[in-house]
Amino acid sequence: MPKNIQPIIKDLVLIGGGHSHAIVLKMFGMNPLPGIRLTLITPASDTPYSGMLPGHIAGFYNHEECHIDLRKLANFAQAQLYIDRAIGLDLKNHKVICANRPAVNFDVLSIDIGSTPATISVSGATEYAIAAKPVPKLLQHWYQLLERVAKNPQEPISIAIVGGGAGGVELALSMQTHLHGILQQNQQPIQNLQIHLFQRQEKLLPNYHHSVQHQFQQILIKRGINLHLGETVCQIAPLYSTLANRETKEILEIKCESGLLVECHKIFWVTQASAPQWLKTTGLATDEQGFILVEDTLQSQTHPEVFAAGDIATMVNHPRPKAGVFAVRQGKPLFENLQRTLLGQPLKPYIPQQQYLSLIGTGDKRAIASRGAFTTPPHQLLWCWKDYIDRRFMQQFSSRMGE
Repeated sequence: MPKNIQPIIKDLVLIGGGHSHAIVLKMFGMNPLPGIRLTLITPASDTPYSGMLPGHIAGFYNHEECHIDLRKLANFAQAQLYIDRAIGLDLKNHKVICANRPAVNFDVLSIDIGSTPATISVSGATEYAIAAKPVPKLLQHWYQLLERVAKNPQEPISIAIVGGGAGGVELALSMQTHLHGILQQNQQPIQNLQIHLFQRQEKLLPNYHHSVQHQFQQILIKRGINLHLGETVCQIAPLYSTLANRETKEILEIKCESGLLVECHKIFWVTQASAPQWLKTTGLATDEQGFILVEDTLQSQTHPEVFAAGDIATMVNHPRPKAGVFAVRQGKPLFENLQRTLLGQPLKPYIPQQQYLSLIGTGDKRAIASRGAFTTPPHQLLWCWKDYIDRRFMQQFSSRMGE
């Protein structure tokens, strides 16, 4: 073997290109470990940054501005990149089972694959609703809807969003902004668009202070979004199809437990997060929702060679909401503990903060700031602050990496 070639001592495999793993890849590029073969397995060559996604839906950011280029990041980290989906783990033999390629061997494994909205229990949701995650599928449907409205702006359109958490509320306001813009550009009345927001609980944004809930309820009402609070969607079914301009347009019906029936053209599903089914078959310890239980070191409770971060992980001692802010903060401690594991050094505990500042966009280049009981009214300066924070986060993954 030539002297300048370093033998591979250990395989570190990352499943998923989430926020934590993006930071891990950048840090491995800046601090490479000799003898470590790094591999990233992810279904797409770019990954959306959740902080800028509502702004992208609203038309404020283009695709490139709010997506991390994983191919470029993997090259910087000198990592192998496999564009594929992980569908299982053979923990006994330390292998990742993939959908389309041979199994990938690992010595140390890290999982950061995000979450998906829970739709299984609602009849017709899987077939007829558009899940908010995976994001590429959501965006594909969104781009088609934008094109359809731009082609036929005179046609009335009704869309529904199921889920009144921060994600559902931001989605409703962002979609309305972009679609209203298209209608106004074509000199059509904005009344051509109807948006319905369904929330199982009586309050919007249940994880936030009541002052945030109240403000967003007032904003949605003022913007003419139809709120259906305390309504549990129990069925989605196709009603009939209409033929307009040689295009068949399906009408869907949403049925609630109360008996409420609402007709619409598109349904977006942004309910409580759940984990992919394949994780339950791996033997990793999970919580009731199927998320991987991890210790303060971000190691699996049952398999110390497996780490997890972001939405897919639940910290046993410090459970937190499934929010992008925690995935970002876990990036550096995850990198440090992966390095320490590979070097045989003791790991460091990570304790996430209990309260954090939320800057929630209102879809009109304004934002509300919230931390615990502290809440501000929506303001343009808060949007500018949020925009600055988000762009600064994305800048670290630009072509200047490592300089």
